[in-house]
Amino acid sequence: MPRQQPRRTLQDLATTAGLSLAATSYALRGVRGSPATIRRVRELADEMGYTVNPIARALASGRTGSVGVSGSLRDLWQQDLSVLLTRSLRRRGQYATIADADGDPEQERLIVEQFAAQRIDGAVVSPVDPTAGYWRLLGPQVAVVSIGDALVGRPGSGSVLFDNRHGVETALAHLAGLGHRRVGLLTPSLPSTPGRPAEVLAGQVAAGLEIELIAIGAPVATTEAVATAAALLSDPGRPSGVFCLSDSLAFAVYRAAREVGLRIPEDLSVVGYDDHQLAVLVSPGLTTLAWDEDAIVEAAVSQLGGLLTGSASAPPPFRPELIVRGSTTAPARSARSVPSPR
Repeated sequence: MPRQQPRRTLQDLATTAGLSLAATSYALRGVRGSPATIRRVRELADEMGYTVNPIARALASGRTGSVGVSGSLRDLWQQDLSVLLTRSLRRRGQYATIADADGDPEQERLIVEQFAAQRIDGAVVSPVDPTAGYWRLLGPQVAVVSIGDALVGRPGSGSVLFDNRHGVETALAHLAGLGHRRVGLLTPSLPSTPGRPAEVLAGQVAAGLEIELIAIGAPVATTEAVATAAALLSDPGRPSGVFCLSDSLAFAVYRAAREVGLRIPEDLSVVGYDDHQLAVLVSPGLTTLAWDEDAIVEAAVSQLGGLLTGSASAPPPFRPELIVRGSTTAPARSARSVPSPR
């Protein structure tokens, strides 16, 4: 029977790296040390097979190394973001518990209550309702970072924010430049949640571009959003273009367009808002706004570590880049001449 190898300790790793225990621990978590030192310590940890003993760490530091990650996982981009967050946290010796808010504030409340009961060290969340009072259930000892919207109801939270004005202006200006004057806006929010920045901005930007904007809320799930999109596209005064505030909704529009007999982009232009990896696989390729996901994850996890050590700093808002593919073109003459309803 093979002899079991002894468990590697933090002292073993520190001795191999030639650092103190404290410096090794900080480097492993990415909270202190030069980038070269952090990289070297993590590479040595992988080579040695070192893993954190959560029980020992909890006894020594009062922390469990557990981080809650919450988002609406039927949105494809948030799925990918959750995976990237989990990997980044693991590299820092922290372990993620992923929870699906499913676009529902009541489900999100239950998740927050569970996180509080589990005594997590921190949470990284893509909030359904960033203004909700239930975020206060995560006490001041919990480091919380929100992605996309600031948690206005929980003082002391960190945030990674997006330059939604730039994104909305870029998308609608693209459609306006092609000649679209009636544009549908598909949003993933629910009636029970407040207006999100991108949605509020869209109305303002559309007015300035002389675009008639038809805003419709759609379910988070792609398949359920198809019926909502099909109803919009079946209307005699349908828009000639649709701007979706997530690629998941844009993919639903593709399916709905097929169901009602419309061709993309000849009969309908579509713009998304994520540049999910599937955007280049659908036909035609989806015109969408791309985010630097790796940088967003790094900013969120680094800020989380800063909150835990008292040295957090907020990054500037992230700005998306328009990626033009085959899903947008000038509207057909008949679509351009449709009069606005009075």
